[in-house]
Amino acid sequence: MFEPLKIPFGSTMLFNVVKLKEGVSTEDVELALGEMCNVVKNTYGDDRGGFIGGQVFKYAGFISAEGSVAADPDKATDDHIAIVTYWQSFEQHERSHADHVFKEKFDALAKFCTETYELGYEMLWQGEPEDDSKPEHAVG
Repeated sequence: MFEPLKIPFGSTMLFNVVKLKEGVSTEDVELALGEMCNVVKNTYGDDRGGFIGGQVFKYAGFISAEGSVAADPDKATDDHIAIVTYWQSFEQHERSHADHVFKEKFDALAKFCTETYELGYEMLWQGEPEDDSKPEHAVG
């Protein structure tokens, strides 16, 4: 459950912003969120379903001054949760989310929200730091 994700190049990423109603905390939505995520990974996590992996983030209250240009803090800082999911294709994502099994769990989460929106992205690049500590040539 807490292992690193291995995301194949060419995957589709969906970024879902879930803005909570005033007075609703992350703890208030944990059960609905957990049930929804569990349905996604257990129902759509194969080649036919297309789900690769996902992550859920709680807004931590900070905005990067170094990585933001002309950001409107009033809009960006509403209390929200970000749900990031990776799929083999956008079409597979859409089929899964049109399914009544998913819709039932998503509707339970949406009752706690003022707004949700999900943006789709196509992967252009990915990388990891190179391990400079390994010798290029084995001596022996």
